[in-house]
Amino acid sequence: MALNKESDGYTFGFAIVLVVVVGTVLALLSMGLKDKQVQNEEVKKKMDILKAMLPIEEGNKISRKNAEETFGKYINEDDALILSADGKVIANGKEAFKIDIQKDFKDKTINKQDRKYPLYVGKKDGNTVYIMPVVGKGLWGPIWGNVSLGDDMNTIIGVSFGHKGETPGLGAEITQQFFKDRWIDETIVDENGDYTKFEIVKDGSGAKPKKIDGITGGTITSKGVEEMANRSLAVYSTYFKTLK
Repeated sequence: MALNKESDGYTFGFAIVLVVVVGTVLALLSMGLKDKQVQNEEVKKKMDILKAMLPIEEGNKISRKNAEETFGKYINEDDALILSADGKVIANGKEAFKIDIQKDFKDKTINKQDRKYPLYVGKKDGNTVYIMPVVGKGLWGPIWGNVSLGDDMNTIIGVSFGHKGETPGLGAEITQQFFKDRWIDETIVDENGDYTKFEIVKDGSGAKPKKIDGITGGTITSKGVEEMANRSLAVYSTYFKTLK
């Protein structure tokens, strides 16, 4: 019996077959590209870390092609640490680079006190550099970054920020150099070694210590950066205090 291509049954059957075939193809492609995706994520993480610790002219030269080589030049993965929420070392070595702080931050089943904080350690011109990843929430989605300290374990020498969907020209400006420059030479602790919070302001008073001028028109994203920095840096400062 000939198929009636005008019937509803034929239409639904064809649609089901099409969905199954397309779904199978996409699933196979996803599985085949998974390793490549993981590799790309690792390279991107290394690029962000390097851009937080290197001067602008050097950071701008970092690309996917040279990120691995450059990373090995400045950072020994075996020197990395994993800290608990109370600033204590719970592990060290390459495992620190496997921690997905964005995934852990979104996972509401993980208690705040159970979160892990990776700390990367690098060398630049003979000086030790400490790179602290941070993660938070902007206006439209996740935001993240890295904050680098000099060998005094206090002075910020560089930062890098990223986002998934902040508004171009507004909140997305956290990735721009002018905003990152506002963090340089700020310190994270007071004379007693205690963490003092940053405040991102919109009244132009950012020249004062512990105050950072925010993004015009990007108040919620700016405050998201403030929150993620304070929440994470407080943990790292507790660890650094034990070393002084």
